[in-house]
Amino acid sequence: MSETSLAEHEDRWIMNLRGLAVTRISVGHQLFLHLDSDARVDLGCPFKLTRPVGEGRQDVLLDPGRQDVAAALGLFGAKVLSAVAFKTGSLRLLLDNGFRLTSKADPLFEAWEVLGPGGWRIISMPGGKLAVWADPSLTS
Repeated sequence: MSETSLAEHEDRWIMNLRGLAVTRISVGHQLFLHLDSDARVDLGCPFKLTRPVGEGRQDVLLDPGRQDVAAALGLFGAKVLSAVAFKTGSLRLLLDNGFRLTSKADPLFEAWEVLGPGGWRIISMPGGKLAVWADPSLTS
């Protein structure tokens, strides 16, 4: 995979965000994780953040709509190890500081969106489908 590529599999898309760091976190009606290379992860619906084992492994449900996202500050500076968009509309991010972020599809709203380096975009559409925009040269 090139640094800007997406890889489609039967049940998922592998988003090559590996090594990109969370450089800024902002909150409005969504939580925005700004990454290196102008990549971004936008979370608009409640999502689960799993804290590392060393911190007493704990799942925390965060709700960007209520601006209840303080636990996400632990993602600042972390680098992405793995980013997967499942074709059911779920998202899974693994970070090098031990945090794991997971978001399920929402029946009524776009739950999350990832804008990748090179201009590709994946959105979890209402009901659990994915919308994927990418230059064909970026997919494999």
